[in-house]
Amino acid sequence: MTMPYHPSRSFGSVSVAMATPFTADGEIDVDSAVALATALVDDGCDALVLNGTTGESPTTHQPEKDALVSAVVDAVGDRVMIIGGAGSNDTAHAVRIAEGAARSGAQGLLVVAPYYNRPSQEGVYQHIVAVTEATDLPVMVYDIPGRTGVRLEEATLDRLAEHPQILAVKDATGDVPAGFETMSRTGLEYYSGDDALNFAWLAHGASGVVSVVGHVAAASYVEMVREVDAGDLPGARAVAARLKPVVAALMGTGQGAVMSKHASHLLGRIPDPTVRLPLVAATEDEVAELRAVLEAEGYLGS
Repeated sequence: MTMPYHPSRSFGSVSVAMATPFTADGEIDVDSAVALATALVDDGCDALVLNGTTGESPTTHQPEKDALVSAVVDAVGDRVMIIGGAGSNDTAHAVRIAEGAARSGAQGLLVVAPYYNRPSQEGVYQHIVAVTEATDLPVMVYDIPGRTGVRLEEATLDRLAEHPQILAVKDATGDVPAGFETMSRTGLEYYSGDDALNFAWLAHGASGVVSVVGHVAAASYVEMVREVDAGDLPGARAVAARLKPVVAALMGTGQGAVMSKHASHLLGRIPDPTVRLPLVAATEDEVAELRAVLEAEGYLGS
């Protein structure tokens, strides 16, 4: 008989990397953000990441970030964990974002490796520690070399794991075997940062997922986690197979922030799918394809 597996979950099990709604003229729409957050929590997610990449963090500014966190914490912070993104390639700026998130009520931080300037591993380590120590919140480190241009090396992860506030890694490297080794060696909790690999990560002992596709399918990911915990890998694999068309529809273009807004708009959860440059809206054909998938998979009425 297979025994159930229950990893540590400092940041919940199914988190949605939430889009930041804007009005048609590009202003942040806090009321719609609250409505979207509430709908996602009702779907079953137990954490939300605000002001991450899917939330268009590179083009939102600190007063907006703080207002978003504060409003969502007020609305659903007693039901789920609110994780604030604190990402910048300017360490002092990232520290200010972290401090603002903490003041606004965030219960944890997502700290990405600094992007574009491609610092040394020592620079990456010092950056993450500086942002971590700006508050007393628990930290999930985000390793996504496809966006940052730098991967967290094993020695760096070993050092970060020694910090009492750094508890987890959101991994978007695509390298499940390496993460499996690191979580075993360091005790860091791992979270899948790639929806196409959510089942693979969970089957290898990850604590949960930080999902873009959760804008549509959070309830299905809750089911997947439950089945992995119960030792029912065939059942969890069946969920993953069922979700393949939706994952492809939202993530296949490489524009998860854009497509999650269009999906949320089609579902009636936000009034407008506007994004800020340099992101641009999906084409009519892309939206039509997304609609067709959501209809075929039962998320939209035809």
